[in-house]
Parts: sequence; structure tokens; C-alpha cells
Amino acid sequence: MSRQRATAFVPGHVTAFFSAHPAERPAAAGSRGAGLTLTDGVTVRVSAGTEVGSADTGVRAIDGEQGTIGAVEDVLAELGAGAGGDRRAVDVTIETDIPIGAGFGVSGAAALGAALAANDALDRGRSENELIRIAHEAEVSRGTGLGDVVAQARGGVPIRLRPGAPGIGELDGIPADARVEYVTFGELSTEAVLGGDTTALSAAGGDALDRLRGDPRLPTLMAAAREFAREADLLVPEVAEAIDAVDRASDDSSEGAHAAGAAMAMLGRTVFALGTGLSDAGYDPAVCRIDAAGARLVER
Repeated sequence: MSRQRATAFVPGHVTAFFSAHPAERPAAAGSRGAGLTLTDGVTVRVSAGTEVGSADTGVRAIDGEQGTIGAVEDVLAELGAGAGGDRRAVDVTIETDIPIGAGFGVSGAAALGAALAANDALDRGRSENELIRIAHEAEVSRGTGLGDVVAQARGGVPIRLRPGAPGIGELDGIPADARVEYVTFGELSTEAVLGGDTTALSAAGGDALDRLRGDPRLPTLMAAAREFAREADLLVPEVAEAIDAVDRASDDSSEGAHAAGAAMAMLGRTVFALGTGLSDAGYDPAVCRIDAAGARLVER
């Protein structure tokens, strides 16, 4: 039997604000909030071998370096891929356009991409909602995210109204497109923040969501994001300085996405802006757009 291969692309996701909602069942846990999905994202390639029960789980490569992501391993195990028993051996390669650990949802994207690609390569016959649930549960169980997977599956500008996997959670969205710029100053531990007291954070996230639901537009999302970062006490100095610089640079502009300013990506030392805000402020940002399609299989 020849090896089967499949490739999935999953957009990056910057969370503007959120509230944490743990639950005993990982499928019911998650977050409420909103953010942007990006045309910069994660590509996952899965090659399925013929061996069953091999002790060799195959290649794991992240941007050319040997490595693994816990949520990806959990997804593969759920789909019968990996070492031991009746699992199929697979090789997995993950390529990222976006920084790891900086607020772009790389772990969730890798888990969802692995679910889509492994399902296709192994011909498992799972539905989209099943695969999203598997990736969401893996991400939640590992403590590396609460809402990235469901947002990345949807694409666009998702608003997470109810936490949880498909069938439990509920999503809406802002029908909008925009150029997105971002600059990353380093990592911020998602596990450390989510593992601590999230009471104040979640209260601020609830207020931000109410504000956006009353006026679902991109400038409102950005304004709510800035207020959330301050109220939740998550704003780091480098990001605060960049946000102020964008505000100063946009003093002469009062129209469109440019006037929306900049905000901090949750959870990372990353600032993002719409239009040309960061460029106008003198930064050298990465540039992409809002991704309208969401997670998908691709020919690559």
C-alpha cells in the first residue's frame, strides 16, 4: 500500500479579549470573547505509513526542527495514529508563518491542522465538528488555549458567545475584511495566566463582549481590546508603548480601520493593528489580512 498524504492550513488567531470558562468536560470548557483570524497561519502535513503498532511514531518537525506539541499528539492518538496497539505510523511536519508562544494560537492551529490532515490521510471519516471537538479537547486538556480552535475553524472575525466545542459553544462574527499588521516582542505563558486566578480577567472580558455585541464593528473590537488589557492587568510595557505610538501616528487620521488603533494579542507580548497603524508609527511589522475561509485542507 502506498503512503497517503494530506495537508491542512489553519489561520493564526489573535484574541482581542476573553473570559475563561473551565468545566469538568473539556468539550464544555472554553472561553467567550472575540479576535481576528489571519492569513498568516500554520500548515500541517501528515503522511501515513502502512505499519501498524510500530514503536516508531514517525517524524515530528516544527519549522524544520525536531519537536512536538502535546495537543497534536493527543489528536493523533484519538484518530488512531502513533505508537502501539492498532495505531498507524505517521510522519507529521508543522510549518508556521507566525511566532510560537506569542499570542497567535499556534498550538490550537497545529492540533486542528493535524486533525484535518490525519483524518484525510488515514481515511477516518470524521465530520468537521468531530475534528474540531477533538482538537478543542486536546488544547483545553493541555492548558494551552480555550477558544483558539473554534475560532480558527470558523475564520473571519469570530465572536465566541458561548464556550465549548461545536454542539455546545456558539459563535457569531463581524462581517469585515482588513489589512492586519503585527509586531512581537516575545513570549507570554498561556498556561501561567490560565492556571492562575482569572476572576478579574473574566469580568473584564465579559464587559468587553457586551460592548462589542452592542456595536459589532472592527473599531469597537479594537477599543474593547485595549480597555480589556488594562482592566485585566495584562498589558506589558513594550506593547503599551507601541499602542501609544500608533495613537500618536494616527492623530491626523479619523477614518476607517486606520483610526481603530492597536491592541495587545492575548496571550502574548504582541501588538496588532488594522490598516497601516504600526508602519505609520515607525515599526517594521509583519503584514497579512483577515482570513475569511477558516481551517481547511489544501493542495500543497
